[in-house]
Amino acid sequence: MKLFLRSIIIINSFLLLSLVPIQDKKTIVFFGDSLTAGMGLSKEQAFPALIQKTLEKKGSNVEVINAGLSGETTAGGLSRIDWILRKPMDIFVLELGANDALRGLPLDQTKQNLQGIIDKVKLKYPNVKIVVAGMMAPPNLGTQYTSKFKDIYPTIALKNNLILIPFILENVAGHVDLNLPDGIHPNVEGHKIVAQNVIKYFDNLL
Repeated sequence: MKLFLRSIIIINSFLLLSLVPIQDKKTIVFFGDSLTAGMGLSKEQAFPALIQKTLEKKGSNVEVINAGLSGETTAGGLSRIDWILRKPMDIFVLELGANDALRGLPLDQTKQNLQGIIDKVKLKYPNVKIVVAGMMAPPNLGTQYTSKFKDIYPTIALKNNLILIPFILENVAGHVDLNLPDGIHPNVEGHKIVAQNVIKYFDNLL
C-alpha cells in the first residue's frame, strides 16, 4: 500500500511539473562596430556579455551573440548581415553609424544602409524584435551634419516601428574616466553604464 501511494505521489509530481511552462531560450544578436565588440577589452567585459549575465540573474533564458566588428561602417554591416542571419534570432540590436560619422560619410548613404540592414532582418525573420541604438556625430563636423546625423535614428525607428535607444553612450561619451585613452571607446566601467543604458529596454522585449 505504501509503495502504491508513493508511486501515486511521484506520478502526480511529474504531472504538476509538466504543467509548469518551460521558458524558451531567446537569442539576442548585437550587431555593431567596436563599441559592441568591446575594443580594447575582452568579450566578457563588453556590454553584450554584461547584459547576458544580468538577464540570466533575473531568470531569463537567453543566448547573447556579440556580432560586433571593429571599424565597421553601415555599408560594411549591410554586406555582412546575410552571414549573421544564418542563425535564427528573437531580438536584433543594431548599433552602427559611428564610423560613418567619424569619416564624414554622406548622411543619405548611412540612412539607406541602416534601412537596408533592417529590411534584410525583417525579411528573414518577420517576427524578430529590432532595437536601434542611436549615435551622435563628433561636433567638429559642424552643427548641420551632427544634427541631421542624430535625426537618422529616431526617423528610422519611427518609420519601421522599432524600439529606439536615443543615445547608447549616454553618461559615457565625453567622460575621461569612463573611456580608454583614445577618448572614444568605453573602458570597463564605461561598458557597465552602456549595459545599463541598453538593458532597461529588454523588460518588455522578453
